[in-house]
Amino acid sequence: MEPRDVVRRFVDEYQTGADQRALDELVHPDVIDHSRPPGIAPGAPGVREQFDGLRAAFSGFRATILDQVADGDKVVTRKVFTGIHDGAFQGIAPTGREVEIHVIDIVRVADDRIVEHWNCVDRIGLLAQLGALPGAPDHGSSSRSVTGSAAPR
Repeated sequence: MEPRDVVRRFVDEYQTGADQRALDELVHPDVIDHSRPPGIAPGAPGVREQFDGLRAAFSGFRATILDQVADGDKVVTRKVFTGIHDGAFQGIAPTGREVEIHVIDIVRVADDRIVEHWNCVDRIGLLAQLGALPGAPDHGSSSRSVTGSAAPR
């Protein structure tokens, strides 16, 4: 399987589909997550912990690939996570808002498994959508385009 196909399956089957077998098959147990948040377990258990938390906080959680580029064993994916904030998230009470979380991932694949991961997540944009940033406009949901600039209304 090509590295791009491994990542696409991970996004579709695990991130969106919550298929634990896909996680076990596509992510090495000792995956190195260079972007692992504090307090999250290392390896595949930490990946599961993060996505369990996202699914608990955002019903209808889904990942959509917007762009993907592969070079050798590395795959860069620009994607958006969406869902409705109806569970507590990092101390923020449910708002009922539909959110978009913009993400750029770089993963390294070896032997048809994800073995290394780096990412950039628009956490500020998410906090603004949840009304958790003092002074940020309260839009109720994202008004940002996929490029991250303000979208015309």
